[in-house]
Amino acid sequence: MKKVLIYTLEGKKMCFLHALMNAKQLKEKGYQVKVLLEGQSVTMPKELVAENNPLFQGLKEDGTIVGVCHACSKSLGVLEDNQNLGLTLVDDMYGHAGVAKYLEEGYEVLTF
Repeated sequence: MKKVLIYTLEGKKMCFLHALMNAKQLKEKGYQVKVLLEGQSVTMPKELVAENNPLFQGLKEDGTIVGVCHACSKSLGVLEDNQNLGLTLVDDMYGHAGVAKYLEEGYEVLTF
């Protein structure tokens, strides 16, 4: 089974939703998929939960969304929001969310 990490950086809603749609489609085709939020994308969960977005909710609930960057959440003012949403804060790369762990586990990394 092919493994894919979708590493989101963009804080624009349309780009972020395309990352999530790709995650869902790849999962439906049998890929092992993880989504990791870094950069501006850490601001998206609050907005998508507020509008009850089913795509985000589904990927969050099934464990596809594996975490959000701790440092970016803090610097962009959404640390508490992301904690309250139950998202895992990741800080394995100098306080940020890195991809090394996933590369070591055989994941291909796609960035959005």
